[in-house]
This record gives sequence, structure tokens and C-alpha cells, in this order.
Amino acid sequence: METHFNQPQRQSSVGILVLFFDALFQYGKAFWPILVIWVLKFNTLNIWIFILGIPSVIVIIGLISYLKYLNFTFYLDDKNEEFIINEGVFNKTKTAIQLHKIQQVTINQSFIQKIIGVYSLDVDTAGSASKEGKIRAISHPLALELKSRLLDNEKRTAILETNNFITEPIVNEQHPFITIGFWSLIKVGITSNYVKSFSLLLIFFFTIVDYFEKATGKNVLNDGEMENYFDNDFWLQSLLIALVFLFVVVLIINLVRIIFKYFNYKITKQKGSLLLHFGLLNTKSTIIKPEKVQITSVSQNYFQKKMDILELKIKQATGGEKEERKEAIDIPGCNKNEKDEILKLLFQKMPEKGVMLQPNFRKLGFALFITIGLPLLGFYIFRVYNPSQGIAINYLVPFYVLFVGLIQYFKYKNHRLFINDNCIILQNGAWDINNEIIEPKKIQAISTSQLFWHKSLNIGSLTLHTAGGNLTLQLGEYSKIKEYINLWLYEIETSDSNWM
Repeated sequence: METHFNQPQRQSSVGILVLFFDALFQYGKAFWPILVIWVLKFNTLNIWIFILGIPSVIVIIGLISYLKYLNFTFYLDDKNEEFIINEGVFNKTKTAIQLHKIQQVTINQSFIQKIIGVYSLDVDTAGSASKEGKIRAISHPLALELKSRLLDNEKRTAILETNNFITEPIVNEQHPFITIGFWSLIKVGITSNYVKSFSLLLIFFFTIVDYFEKATGKNVLNDGEMENYFDNDFWLQSLLIALVFLFVVVLIINLVRIIFKYFNYKITKQKGSLLLHFGLLNTKSTIIKPEKVQITSVSQNYFQKKMDILELKIKQATGGEKEERKEAIDIPGCNKNEKDEILKLLFQKMPEKGVMLQPNFRKLGFALFITIGLPLLGFYIFRVYNPSQGIAINYLVPFYVLFVGLIQYFKYKNHRLFINDNCIILQNGAWDINNEIIEPKKIQAISTSQLFWHKSLNIGSLTLHTAGGNLTLQLGEYSKIKEYINLWLYEIETSDSNWM
């Protein structure tokens, strides 16, 4: 039975519990110092203050939650094509969201909501860094129907078909056409986040060294002490075992995080859009409209290539860099054929790499100077003024130079910009090779920069600004860059894309 949303309606009545626990959690975060003082000084407090205070706070929070539920209504204004939300306890707020500006509608279910049996629905536009509309307690069928109404593509599809932009009808599939299996998630968990794992290893190592020095009063990194330790085979074996153990622990934590976050990942076609559903404890369901997608990233490293898996990341219009990182939608563990199906739906055809622009070799030289030259200069200046400190670090210098040098070389080798009539692809990365794909019609602004000593060398940098982030080519051939800028500016001015 179809639900009519043209009349104001409230959330599910059982959602009062969700509002109560949310308010309890928020007030707990705000007043935790007072709670700590109460616990520490419990014996000196009047027992009646505690007995009467806690229930009074709970009653007040419950009353506020009930008033929030009572005053919260939502409906669709068909005449003005707006989604209206009324809320507030003492200060009443009315939020009107124009339907054509809605970028994303997400259905979430936290652990508490899963116990109670309700869902939350978040409405997002590109206007700010926060959600414009939040419904905290709604049944799943009602949430799906409301989401479908908010992201209705039927009108747009009819217009496109009338103008012959689409030659084949869009099929509304009810069953998932892509399912990310458990084994694929395991592959992603053991082949991703190497940098994060390495950083955790370093932090753990220096933390252990610091605790050891405080406990024994010995400087482990002192040259004389280090030589004694290196003469002790047992110490080296213990250190190696500890590092291997730590790496396994970090790997397991990463694996568990991936499985819990993306468990039972299903992708379904719905009216020309992608419906994503995933999550174990906290489930998430969201729709991606192809015309709203700003940047699509395809990432893969050597191990993932051998296992035939890769990771997709879809960025829509956001309110800032922090929101951009938070709201990027990940599709982990799909294979090449599944990736092609998703890209074809998002871009109506398979994106292909065209003309290649590559950076000048001076980019590599500058990167080596920043990451190797300056740190080594600072280290040896420190050694001059402190000759007895950090002598043992000399052993690590060749490894640092080799490791960082290889990273910068592969980053330079993989830094490329590919230009086609229908898309622009920025390739970068050292280990994880990332390809970011955008359509020229979705560029918001173009900026270039050229230092005065680069003019005679005909090199400069290009940045393409979109509502989902920026793409930058550093120290490319400046004359070619300017030619494509004129082409893109013309396409931006003549395009009638509905990406906002």
C-alpha cells in the first residue's frame, strides 16, 4: 500500500526510546567530568543528592525526548516540490529542502535502533557540512518508500528519453546484481591499509622504548647500549617475534573492522540509480544517483590485482574536506567485471584513458629534496650540536633513503592525467594505484599556477575543482594544459547537467 507523505506525520512511537538514549548519550558526553567527580567523591556526597539526582535527570531527559518526538513532523510539499521537517522543543525550526537539490538519502540502523526495530533516515544536500534533515525513528518499509520519493528519477528519465539522450529503457531490478562476499572482504582486509599498519608499528615501537627507558633508566637508542643489545641474539629474536605478533594483531583488527562495516554488501539497480546496503551491527542503506556523482575512484595494489579485487570510492557533492572524507561511499572487494558494470551505470559508458599528460622530472627531484634532503640535513645538524645523541640512528639512514626514494619514484611514475572527450582520469599513488574519474561537465572551477622560473621550461600545475574534491596535476606541460582548459570551460558553460 502506497503511503501519502503530503500530510505531516510523526516518527514511530517506539522511537521515543531512540531519542531518549541519544539524549542520554549526548548529555553523558557533555557532563562526564561532573560524573567523574561524583564517583570519586561518592563517600563525601549527601546520599539523597545521588538518590534524587539521578532519577530526576533521567525523568527530565525522558520528558525532553517525548517533546522532541511530539514536535517532530515531516511531509512532502508537492506544490513547491520540497521536503519539510518541523522540529524543536522550545525553539521551533522549520527546514525546507528542495527535492532537486537532494544529493543523497541514507538509511542507517545503529545497534540500539536494531534492538528497538526502527531505522534512521538522513537527507543530505551540497549546501552545508551537516545533514539538512534527520529522521531518527522510522520503520524500514516507510523509510524505503520515502527515500524512493525523495530520489525519484522518473521525471528526469522521461525528459532524457524525450531528448534522445537515452536509447534503452532503464530496468528497475529488485534483486542485487552485485554481492560482495565474505571471502572478498577477507581479501580486502589483508591487502589494504598498509600505511596505517606501518604507522601503528612505529608508534608501538617508540612507546615500548619510552616505557622501557622509564622503567630501567637505560637509553635503548644509546650507541653503546645498542651494540650490547645487538650482541644478544635472544633480544633480536624476541624483538622480531614481537613485531610479527604486532603486525598480525593489527591485521586482525583491520580485518574485523572491514567485515563488521561492510558485511553482506549488496548493490541493486533501482530506477537508474545504485542502491547500496551493508553493515553487521550498524547497517546502512543509501542510493547513489549517477548525475549527482562527482568523483569515482578505482584503487588497486599488487596483491589485490593478483586476487582480482579492487576498491571503488564514490564522492558526491559535500560541504567541505572533512565532510568529503566522511561521506565518500566505499565499495570494497569487487572484481573487474563488477567494477565495469558499476562504471557503465554511473557514466553510461565505460570510461577510457585518452591523451596522457605527465609531470616534468623536476617534480621527482623536488619531492626527493623535501622528503630526503631536508630531513637528512636536519638530522646531521642535530648531530653536530649533540654528538652523543642519536648515533645508533645512523644504521637506519640508508634504509630510510632507499625506502622513501622508492616511494617517491613510484609516485612520480604513476602520476598521470588522462583526457578523453567524456571523462578525465587522474592516476596517482605508489603502492595503491588510484584512478580518479570525473566528467568535464561537472567541473566547478579550474585553477593553474606557474612559478616564474618555470615559464621558460613550459611547465605548470593544474587543479580541477569539483563539488566532491579536487584533482591536481603537478608540473605538467603548460601549453597543453591551457589548450584543454579552453575546451573544458566551453563545455562547462554549454552543459545543462543536473549534477546539483
